[in-house]
Amino acid sequence: MPLPRHPLPRWEMDPPTPVERHIRDRRRRRAFLAFLAVAALAMFVYWRYLADVPRDYTRVEDQFKYGSIGSEQGNGVPYWIWKVLPEMFPEHLPRNGLSGYEALGFVVERDAEGRPLHDTPVGFSRRRTVGRVELVGLNCASCHVSVYRGSESEEPRVTLGMPAHRLDLLSYFGFLIRCARDPRFTTDNLMAAIDRRASLDPIERLAYRSVAIPRTRERLLAVGGRAERLFEHPSGVGRIDTFTPYKLIQFGYRDPEKLRPGNTDLPSIWNQKIRGGMQLHWDGNNTSVHERNISAGIGAGASPTSIDLARLARIEAWLWTLPPPKWPEGWKFDAGLAERGAPIYRRYCADCHGLPEEDFQGRRVGTVVPIGEIGTDPERLKSYTVDFMNNQYSLGVDQDWRFHAFRKTGGYANQPLDGIWARAPYLHNGSVPTLRHLLSPAAERPGRFHVGDDVYDQDALGFSWERAGRGGVTFPEFDATRLGDSNAGHEGPAYGTDLPEADKAALLEYLKTL
Repeated sequence: MPLPRHPLPRWEMDPPTPVERHIRDRRRRRAFLAFLAVAALAMFVYWRYLADVPRDYTRVEDQFKYGSIGSEQGNGVPYWIWKVLPEMFPEHLPRNGLSGYEALGFVVERDAEGRPLHDTPVGFSRRRTVGRVELVGLNCASCHVSVYRGSESEEPRVTLGMPAHRLDLLSYFGFLIRCARDPRFTTDNLMAAIDRRASLDPIERLAYRSVAIPRTRERLLAVGGRAERLFEHPSGVGRIDTFTPYKLIQFGYRDPEKLRPGNTDLPSIWNQKIRGGMQLHWDGNNTSVHERNISAGIGAGASPTSIDLARLARIEAWLWTLPPPKWPEGWKFDAGLAERGAPIYRRYCADCHGLPEEDFQGRRVGTVVPIGEIGTDPERLKSYTVDFMNNQYSLGVDQDWRFHAFRKTGGYANQPLDGIWARAPYLHNGSVPTLRHLLSPAAERPGRFHVGDDVYDQDALGFSWERAGRGGVTFPEFDATRLGDSNAGHEGPAYGTDLPEADKAALLEYLKTL
């Protein structure tokens, strides 16, 4: 018995009429255009209001100076709040003759007429987040770019990878916290200040008024409450307490014995390739350059989840072979005297600090010298504890990275001396202003000196340290009698402090060539 036949649909029995085809095609076009419109609107809303969009730069040098490492989501400040704070609260900045964020020692690049080339100083990055609110955060350059000049008449030379010897990073955080504590830090006052500088669109205005301003104040007050102990023993200009912020903010330490001051001089970060496998940080507590960089990124404000490993990797690759600055052409230099200093360097310095022709490798380069032998201030060494190390290992557990190489040591690490002339002041805590003073016994080193000048002493090899001010700008005083700031150690026959003056002069001249 044959199966019953079902009637065919209309479109299978007869071809569509021209009118029907027109109606069908018009519906399809409308559906396609509607789809495109919805997709375009979704993309517009996403990229304008929802996407995480950091500012990137073609030149790696600009990426280093102004690019993101992920600190904005961790501890960033909404851009327009950050922009108006120095105008609203100048009394909370250091009173040193400078204005804005330059008063805190940040480097501002300028054109020939003295106008800023960028909308932030070097060391600040911008990253747009939800609601079109752009956040400002710190990056590696904040602590590792500085300026120098041979005399007051010279223009400052911006140098990448150089220790930021004029920066007072703790005072930057203190400034933000003091602003948040000021009763004038209100939504209405901040919006009025922002309106004088910018025209925000309605979404931005809503985001700033309802979320960004109140949340920023709340977060800064919370950080200020947890970090109060940092300000009891301030690090000062050109230095930072590397691990105490971790202890207070990441891990909630409160025991004073576990919060010893560990203030250290900011280091140079050029020529990282030769440092691979060496014991890094001042106390040599890690042998991984990559881990050291992640740790520094968290120290700059990134969180374990926000740190931008891809952008950090770009900077790492560039720093791997970034050369140190050469002694400037036209500055004082006696080639014959430097030649006489070379064998003195080989005898007294090369074993611990390496030779330039051997990429600063040597038997003791990058190894730790016991504190009893080196004799320098022990507080930074004491501040890094096994307990803290164990807490560090809890970071990054659920991320693509995790610490493995941190270790507690018993002294301070010998470092390569590439570009040593540009790394003043000296010793791990920045307690000796010049290399000439480092070649003197501790009793002859200045117990008090001024820091933050950018004029270089071409004879003593360090920044000018005796003047309290220059051109209306004042310089703070370093006091080597404070806890953690002793200028003792690295002295005696093995360290060249007993050399005749002629030999010291020759050695200093040779150090200009490194």
